[in-house]
Amino acid sequence: MYAIRLHEFGGPEQLSYEQVPDPMPGHGQLRIAVRAAGVRGADLAFRAGTLDCPAAEFPLVPGQEVAGVVDALGAGVPPWLLGRRVVTHLGLATGGYAELVIREAAAVHPIPQGLSSAAAVAMIETGRSALSALNAAALSATDVVAVTAAAGALGSMLVRGARASGAKVIAIVDGPVKPSAIRGLGASFVLEHTAADWPAELSGAVTAVLDSAGGEQGARAFDLLAPGGRFVMCGAGPEGPAELSTRAVFARGLTVCTVPCSGTGIRTAEARALATAVTGGLVPAVQSFPLSAAAEAHDALATRASFGKVVLRPSVPAGQFE
Repeated sequence: MYAIRLHEFGGPEQLSYEQVPDPMPGHGQLRIAVRAAGVRGADLAFRAGTLDCPAAEFPLVPGQEVAGVVDALGAGVPPWLLGRRVVTHLGLATGGYAELVIREAAAVHPIPQGLSSAAAVAMIETGRSALSALNAAALSATDVVAVTAAAGALGSMLVRGARASGAKVIAIVDGPVKPSAIRGLGASFVLEHTAADWPAELSGAVTAVLDSAGGEQGARAFDLLAPGGRFVMCGAGPEGPAELSTRAVFARGLTVCTVPCSGTGIRTAEARALATAVTGGLVPAVQSFPLSAAAEAHDALATRASFGKVVLRPSVPAGQFE
């Protein structure tokens, strides 16, 4: 099989497309012929060696989100799983940037009929986080919502979800994204977060902020909140979480909450996210790259040139379709 391997930490150029031996499933495991592998901000930190994780042994295959077709079974795995379309998060392990991936059978989800592998990969973690953030915000048609990093995997889903609630959405972007693409998700206004001045009429007009950017962008969005507003922290970029004034929280009667990224009930939340994508309640925007172009995908994500969830796509064998 082919996989992306990392022989040392560094920039995107360290991601090498190589031929490696096919893995074989052990007891209780199955093998997935990958049709889509998710690319996350954490993958960029892992590649650079800045992610706080157990000591690595090179060479490494990055990636933690995969979807595809079960093509081999280990002992003790029900035979009916062979040929099924599944999606999974690899947990603390890596290995997703590959044509074949091993996973415990109990850890996979069936991909609902009508949902593509790329969309399933987008929902397994990013979609779960989006649903949690939207539930925490409890939006209604009376809300004016600011969404940071609105062109990103999580932000783009939050724009769609917020608009579906009937709220008016202000999308804050941090890269060379066409405003028409963001408005197509349902945003009424598109702001460039580095602009010196945001429209004065927005200050104090925002009732909720869904912040997946953190840093200065999140802090600026926080300043837009009206008294009694809600600030939902559901992610952070390289700058870390937004630094908020507790004095302002107290004085303006604001509510600040975080969306947990781990804990009990994760598997149930993953299944709920997949089901929501099927019903159309939360449909992800996806930008695909060939598996061999992993370095290009990382560069696009790092420079904010991507839109929606970035996904790597290994070659699909002749005659096999989504």
